[in-house]
Amino acid sequence: MTSSTPGTVERAFEALYADTDAALDTGASLLAADPACDAELTRRGEEFVAAAWRRGWQPADVVRMVRRRLDDVHVRLVAELIVAQSKRREEAGRGPRWEAQLDDLADEARAPRTDRFSCATAVLELYRLLLRLPSIEPLDAPREGAPRDAGRASQDSRMLGRIRALLAKAEATGFPEEAEALSAKAQELMARHSIDEALLAARTHAKDAPGACRIGIEAPYETAKAVLLDAVARANRCRAVWNDDLGFSTVVGFEADLEAVELLHTSLLVQATTAMTRAEAAQRAGGRKRTKTFRQSFLAAYAHRIGDRLAAAAEGQVADSAGELLPVLAARDVAVADRVDDMFPRTVTTRLRGVTDAAGWHEGSAAADEAQVRARPRLG
Repeated sequence: MTSSTPGTVERAFEALYADTDAALDTGASLLAADPACDAELTRRGEEFVAAAWRRGWQPADVVRMVRRRLDDVHVRLVAELIVAQSKRREEAGRGPRWEAQLDDLADEARAPRTDRFSCATAVLELYRLLLRLPSIEPLDAPREGAPRDAGRASQDSRMLGRIRALLAKAEATGFPEEAEALSAKAQELMARHSIDEALLAARTHAKDAPGACRIGIEAPYETAKAVLLDAVARANRCRAVWNDDLGFSTVVGFEADLEAVELLHTSLLVQATTAMTRAEAAQRAGGRKRTKTFRQSFLAAYAHRIGDRLAAAAEGQVADSAGELLPVLAARDVAVADRVDDMFPRTVTTRLRGVTDAAGWHEGSAAADEAQVRARPRLG
């Protein structure tokens, strides 16, 4: 005769409120010995996932936190839970970003092949993490924007596809002149896309308003990477707020600008990492050992210098603009600032630390000067 399934799960879940290995072992043993509790265990897991949504988390956020705190087996388990939960419950109005995050989980959503005790242990470790996720700032569903027909949506999709392809080629090429041309063209397309969206919303009196997205800031050298993202965000009329403890930045802005931030930040981070690796190799070839301080200083200088270049590019864009565009952009800047204040009424300034390697700083500044970033072209 099998034990009472709900009773088994409840007794096993006592481990979720304890921090000892002994409690986990006891709970896992109970679950492993009672196969009849598997369905209830999965149902409870989906409840933990739904509770995370109510606390402001999104699928990519949860997976990123699990990957940051636990192991690959837990990532596969939580991906499977999220996909199953999304199929069984209505998640209407979540928006395209939410759907894209679910699509990205499809390949990872598979249960690990292991013995029942090991699987039960991993499940309890995962549930304990999900239970302890704090409440974070909710990202609202997309607000109503400018009217779109199928033709415009298709045009937008093609443009973003071209931008991604151009940046991918710029990152991969070994010829600086080719990278410069590809990145400049991508930058031009991003500018045109953003301005077209702003003017269309203004002319149609659309109820357009800033949105927000979260971008993971992965170790190591998180502070320098967060500074780089902040620089890219500001250049694209967005604002970024970094959560050090949870490993992500929340970027606030209008949708077309958020897309530009995600694309450009990813590209610049790839370029920075490539340049840092090349600089380290040159340092070693010269007989000089470089350590973590070199890399930290390199990325800090890169972020600082890129920030200067992007700020100049943004100022040039405004200076070259005229007519109806200037008040539209000014109104959008105010809307973004207000949204940031609403979401984050209390923020603090973070200072870069550990920047002590002069060679790293010099090499990082030089790499930033060579990065494929140019001022946006004149519009008229």
